[in-house]
Amino acid sequence: MTNIPTPESIVLSKISRRILPFLFTLYIIAYLDRVNVSFAALQMKSALGFTDSVYGLGAGIFFAGYLIFQVPSNLVLERVGARRWVSLLMIAWGIVSSGMMLVHSPGTFYACRFLLGAAEAGFFPGLILYLTYWFPRSARAGSISGFMAAMPLSGVIGAPISGALLSLHGRGGMQGWQWLFLVEGAPAIILGVVVWFLLTDSPKHAAWLNHEERDCLAAAIQRESVPTSSQRGSFLAHIILRSETWLLCGAYFTLLWASLGVGLWLPEMVKSFSGYSDWMVGVISTIPFLSAFIAMMIVGTRSDRAGRPHLYFAGSAFAGAAGLLLTIPSHSVLLSTVFLSIAVAGIYSAFGPFWAMPGGFLSGSMAAAGIAFINSLGNCGGFFGPFVGGLVKQRTSSFFAGTFILASMLCISAILALALRARQNGG
Repeated sequence: MTNIPTPESIVLSKISRRILPFLFTLYIIAYLDRVNVSFAALQMKSALGFTDSVYGLGAGIFFAGYLIFQVPSNLVLERVGARRWVSLLMIAWGIVSSGMMLVHSPGTFYACRFLLGAAEAGFFPGLILYLTYWFPRSARAGSISGFMAAMPLSGVIGAPISGALLSLHGRGGMQGWQWLFLVEGAPAIILGVVVWFLLTDSPKHAAWLNHEERDCLAAAIQRESVPTSSQRGSFLAHIILRSETWLLCGAYFTLLWASLGVGLWLPEMVKSFSGYSDWMVGVISTIPFLSAFIAMMIVGTRSDRAGRPHLYFAGSAFAGAAGLLLTIPSHSVLLSTVFLSIAVAGIYSAFGPFWAMPGGFLSGSMAAAGIAFINSLGNCGGFFGPFVGGLVKQRTSSFFAGTFILASMLCISAILALALRARQNGG
């Protein structure tokens, strides 16, 4: 039997084609600027005399700025519109990212990473909020997975480019890691200008949707919104006092601990088990990220169809943990790459289902603050992943203990998501 497209599905398809590829491109740039320090570390650490703990702290301190400015930034976006605010944020972090080439001491490294986190703070939660303007809850995991698939794809694109830029060592009187920061910060500035002219703030401002299409979309979103009668008192109090909020914060905290712990140490992990050149490390590093890109698209779509984001999140997190644990005893470059790919695919495919879960109890202005609150507290895990990984590696001279810790975080994340499902089902 042939499925006949409904008016709602036609409108959502049109919106997806219009805005997701552009947001996808922006997030590739954002995530690359966040994690390119992982490739710079292949030269930067020795050139500047940074220990593993200094690098881990610098990589993680990004999330201090990210935490402080996230909720205010998201509320500003809701007030002034995504077009203006995202444009300004991108230009600001592009300048800071390129300015990383001037780092010369631990203090300047920490300061630049903090400023980069402050500038990027409003981007991701702002775009998650932005997507709630365009997609009803039943289509949100797929749309968010489509957008967030830029995370692993930034690795597919950025890994070989970063490896090639490192090979420019000595050109123009600059070291390879300086070329990396200079070149990779520029696209954010350019696209920040493009955003000002191209991004549409909301469906009511979309000249490319006709009146009937706007009404159809509004009805779909309204139908799945949380009833306002359940939102008593201050919306911030409503968010903070709900157990669902804290279960989501915990699940995201542990997921980000694992995600950034793996992401920011992955090039050195590959270097450790392969011993290959910086350029070859970049090439091999594309394999786990490509696997994650494919997994994200599949899991996000199936999560929407099943309407069970909690279960798909937990399954992805457990798969990521299994991949990490299998990587520990492997002494083969091929097997290590395969198991690392399973781990990275499991971690990244959990993001789409995760961001479909807050819609079960948040909507409207409450969603703006709630998403930022969950994301900001959860992103504290992004500090601990690289920092603890650096401390453990410095003290043990291996990735063994650190990898076990990352796998444990993923298991905790999965358990918290299942606890949230039981809570919402009254179990």
